[in-house]
Amino acid sequence: MPEKKELFRGRVFSLAVEEHQLPNGRRSRFAIVRHPGAAAALPLLADGRIILIRQYRPSIDGMILEIPAGRMDEGEVPEQCVRRELREEIGCRVERLSSLGSVYTAVGFSDLCLHLFEAEVTETGNQALEEDEYLEVVKLTLPEALDLMARGEISDAKTQLALLLHARNRQNV
Repeated sequence: MPEKKELFRGRVFSLAVEEHQLPNGRRSRFAIVRHPGAAAALPLLADGRIILIRQYRPSIDGMILEIPAGRMDEGEVPEQCVRRELREEIGCRVERLSSLGSVYTAVGFSDLCLHLFEAEVTETGNQALEEDEYLEVVKLTLPEALDLMARGEISDAKTQLALLLHARNRQNV
């Protein structure tokens, strides 16, 4: 069992210094960000367009184009989380969810596991943004989004991965 000393606990994550035994038997200390997990989805409209959001992110002090995503609440499964986030962030109801898989986003210092989905959605228009959120809804075709990604205008990793997986899935249809 690793020794743990929690340094910080916030609303989104906690930070601890932990001592772990390595496979070779040596012990070493690591600073690790612990996160409850997150879910994200590439929203797909019936007309073939996708929805992205241009959101202000204080960590980069600017706007970034990305898919809707959010932290899982206690007891929430990824599908519930992504349905809630799509309703809150873009005002859409999910008709069908398909898993694109799960990824660890930064294994060098965090246990954050992100669950990715494609979501066929119906627009309802009723966003319910949190007080600390600022975002704009952007509707694009897949070729437009892939072009933005190729030009470096979509630099968010989860969004790039979701777009590439979606494009691959469409080719296999």
